[in-house]
Amino acid sequence: MMHSGVVAGGAVTDWISLGVLASSVPRDAVDDAVAAAGKEARRAGGRLPPHVMVYFVMALALFADEDYEEVAARLAGTLQAWGSWEDGWEVPARGGITQARKRLGPEPVAGVFSQVAVPVAELDTIGAFLGPWRLMPVDGMERDVPDTAVNRAAFGSRAGPEGPAAFPKVRVVTVSECGSHAAVAAAAGPAAGGKGSGEQALARRLYPGLEQDWLVLADRNFYGWKDWCAAAGTGAALLWRVKSSLRLPVLQALGDGSWRSVLVSPRIDSRSPARAALLAAAARGEDLDEDQARYVRAIEYAVPDRDGNGKDERIILVTTITDPRAAPAAELARAYHQRWEHEGGNAQLKTYLRGPGRVLRSQSPAMVEQEIWGYLLTHYAISALICTAATNAGIDPDRVKFKRTVRIVRRAVGPAFPP
Repeated sequence: MMHSGVVAGGAVTDWISLGVLASSVPRDAVDDAVAAAGKEARRAGGRLPPHVMVYFVMALALFADEDYEEVAARLAGTLQAWGSWEDGWEVPARGGITQARKRLGPEPVAGVFSQVAVPVAELDTIGAFLGPWRLMPVDGMERDVPDTAVNRAAFGSRAGPEGPAAFPKVRVVTVSECGSHAAVAAAAGPAAGGKGSGEQALARRLYPGLEQDWLVLADRNFYGWKDWCAAAGTGAALLWRVKSSLRLPVLQALGDGSWRSVLVSPRIDSRSPARAALLAAAARGEDLDEDQARYVRAIEYAVPDRDGNGKDERIILVTTITDPRAAPAAELARAYHQRWEHEGGNAQLKTYLRGPGRVLRSQSPAMVEQEIWGYLLTHYAISALICTAATNAGIDPDRVKFKRTVRIVRRAVGPAFPP
């Protein structure tokens, strides 16, 4: 009998400890990514071949407080247990490990992520779906990187009243899964690098990979006409918050409190006859040129201010789900607030893996990128284990503590990485 927090008589986290991170990051996927990047070993018998270094980069994320030599020693012990570490080998010194990281580069680790990072929630995973749609928020985060000349040149530096920021920052935007917190697509760039470095620009690189059974949730920072069209063009369902200043004419009031509306390209002047003609055609329900206008459904509601100052916050959402029978307004409002699951996933990455306020290790932009992919891979593997365990237990994955799970996986690192 299954009940809260228990699987077959054992705690969920005990069940997780029996799993292996390698189930999410198999050796075949690593080898394929290494080969695709042209990073195969140049000579036989090397102690740090490329596939070992991919797992080493993951181990750096898992053991963020340990130095290179200690992480390598832990990994070597695992490989010895698997019979994949020769008796005459010794753990290389820091310099050798650094050179091996540079030889690997970021491309194979990014390639592994693109292969293995897929949604893991099942239909019966609590909090993962709205009807037929998988809930998939998009959002960004920033991480401090070491203050080296090359990092500051690559990632930029914000300046405030007291001068430049203490550290350059890298920005990472991901599409993740509400049910598992696992990121399934990611793009990284400078947080202060000028044009093309904002969250919108990075998210734009992710939209081509959206799936038709996803309901993509996004905050008002991400809305723009071209971005909406690009994301909607994939066939994915969208539920995005927009600014209150966006014009959303009421074409038809609906029984659930929402209304049918239309988004119009900003290239069409708000006072032009062309815009008036478009709105008239939309009111008649005619087919519209999607380069000029797109039908949507709009929802508006208020959230009492959490600070208790008497003010209410207006939330305005637009969605491609135009039939209220498929998803009533109240259900969509609840689904939108699941977007905060993404914030929980970001906190897991920033607080429980690396540690609060910690700066990344890497001294150069390429190694920063490699390190970011390593963190994403390790977080994905742990999140997948948690989601599978919770689903089998019939509980919400949120009830399985990520921090505790990380501790268990660290203690059980022996089976965590394959040969």
